[in-house]
Amino acid sequence: MKKNLLYVAVLATSLSVNAQGLKTPAPSPSQTLKQSFALSDVTIEYSRPGVKGRTIYGDIVPFGKVWRTGANASTKITFGEDVTVEGMPVKAGTYALYSIPGADSWELMLYKDLTLGGNVGDYKAADELLRFKVKPTTLAQAVETFTINMTDITAKTAQVELCWDKTRVAFKLAVDIDPIIMKNIEKNVINDSRPYFAAASYYYENDKDQNLALQWADKAFQANPKAYWIAHLKAKIQHKLKDNKGAMTSAEQSMAIAKADGDDNYVRLNEKLIAQIKSGK
Repeated sequence: MKKNLLYVAVLATSLSVNAQGLKTPAPSPSQTLKQSFALSDVTIEYSRPGVKGRTIYGDIVPFGKVWRTGANASTKITFGEDVTVEGMPVKAGTYALYSIPGADSWELMLYKDLTLGGNVGDYKAADELLRFKVKPTTLAQAVETFTINMTDITAKTAQVELCWDKTRVAFKLAVDIDPIIMKNIEKNVINDSRPYFAAASYYYENDKDQNLALQWADKAFQANPKAYWIAHLKAKIQHKLKDNKGAMTSAEQSMAIAKADGDDNYVRLNEKLIAQIKSGK
């Protein structure tokens, strides 16, 4: 009898230890999204609940009430530099992202208190940094797992989108990086510190002084005459300046070096550019 009791006690202890150490998949797994944007990064930390056959908006997530915009702790978004969110200025830093879903309109809020989590009953409008409205759109295909992503990224703008079930909402980020870059170009390039290719690329992409961009592209190519990507940039600048003869020479030069290096992508880019030059476009 004593042996049986001892066996039961040992078995119970073993089961207890195993149960405590049991690892199972999280119902709403966490994710950290880190996206390079402008001159820094945007980082979004959130948990991802699933649809699981349920009605989401208007039921699991009620309309007209504050939602943590995910599961578990509040969703957090970190801006590595000053940005604008839907045209409103936001300083670099970390904020909680809350929302009030609606059938025809959503309100999104950046919240300064990062400790609130899902305790939305204690939500205080006084702790909001800003609030703005966006229109939801209907997705053609349902998204099972709540997903936050960054899309439509350019040098200065991007969209943050929230997709779940058949609903998508998005808001726009923008950064005024031009003054910072122009100051760095003035400090480094004009003073002959040689980041010529980067400066020429920026001037070309942002429609600034193309003659100056061409000078920098020339200097960059002189320093690295096998750099077919620099010759290609030079050709594009010349084309923009309507110097078709010079653009053709630079493009053909770039293509010849790219072929020798086995870079088929730049061969195709130069072929396309040469066709544009010939067509007068």
